[in-house]
Amino acid sequence: MDSHGDPADIEDLLDRIEAGAANRSHVSIGEMMDSVGRRSFGPVVLLVGLILVTPLSGMPGMPTLMGLLTLLTLSQVLMGRKHFWLPGWLAQREIPRKKLVQGLELLRPPARRIDRLIRPRLTPLVRGLGLYVMALACMFISVALPATEIVPFSASIAGLALMTFGLAMISKDGFIALFAWGIALAGPVMLIQIT
Repeated sequence: MDSHGDPADIEDLLDRIEAGAANRSHVSIGEMMDSVGRRSFGPVVLLVGLILVTPLSGMPGMPTLMGLLTLLTLSQVLMGRKHFWLPGWLAQREIPRKKLVQGLELLRPPARRIDRLIRPRLTPLVRGLGLYVMALACMFISVALPATEIVPFSASIAGLALMTFGLAMISKDGFIALFAWGIALAGPVMLIQIT
């Protein structure tokens, strides 16, 4: 696989993050962004979603940080920028490597199963207008992420929606996009029932 292109699937993304974190005690958000690429927003949305569905989402401030990362990235894409820029205070925020690797290892078994199912299909849902609408949905979710700091499990539900949107974007799989929309629309109902 081309290390300079987008990750091909979830496991490829996990491999890139883990390789970029090797021989470090902490890994910054900027370093993770460099590992997955700063030229298209699918890998970034997938990265944010993956972090939020792991125990890392329980770290104080993590949902808010991931919301800011998503919002800043997608807003730059919608403005036509070709390369993402992050302010230093956000890019330099660090996560302990041990916790990051533990989270990645939890994701590997389901990632292998999911990766076997994805393929390009229903592509109008993930190109052109469909892609633009997905980006707007991800921005809306990112704006709501700070509120998830006070509602148990809500960050994981938002993370699952973002992860699925990101996966649909990198795999050009419109069926996965439909699944992502289902999670995004059902999420608020699920949160009402939890609370």
